[in-house]
Amino acid sequence: MKRRTSAKTRGPEAGRPPSQRQLRVGELIRHALSDVLARGNVQDPVLETAIISVSEVKMSPDLRNATAYVVPLGRQDPAPVLDALKRARKFLRGELAREINLRYMPELRFASDTSFDYAENVEGLLRSPKVARDLQEDDWEGGEETDTPRDEEE
Repeated sequence: MKRRTSAKTRGPEAGRPPSQRQLRVGELIRHALSDVLARGNVQDPVLETAIISVSEVKMSPDLRNATAYVVPLGRQDPAPVLDALKRARKFLRGELAREINLRYMPELRFASDTSFDYAENVEGLLRSPKVARDLQEDDWEGGEETDTPRDEEE
């Protein structure tokens, strides 16, 4: 008997980029979710006080699951916000179903978006003294890249 493998490793969707429909539905859900969170309709003390940015929503190939990547603004710890969103996901799904006309409203999952932290780390690296020293314009002759710096030619 042949063993079945998950769709992540095999099958027609393995290694493929998201389809146009996945991207379009993800954007619809992202905008609607941002609106619902901005209105403050969720009766949760953590979500009432937190300002949450929904940076991306990734859809599964069958459009049955949506993973929303969120980041609380203001340097808050994302763990309590994620827990509050997980508690309110049924309510949020119902609100989204009222705003978006889809045949099937996907199950919502929430994850912390680490792309802002990564960008901040890269920014810090680019501003470090070692990189700034390498990027100084006066190290190179006439702005052209050569194999040897000017002070070694003399």
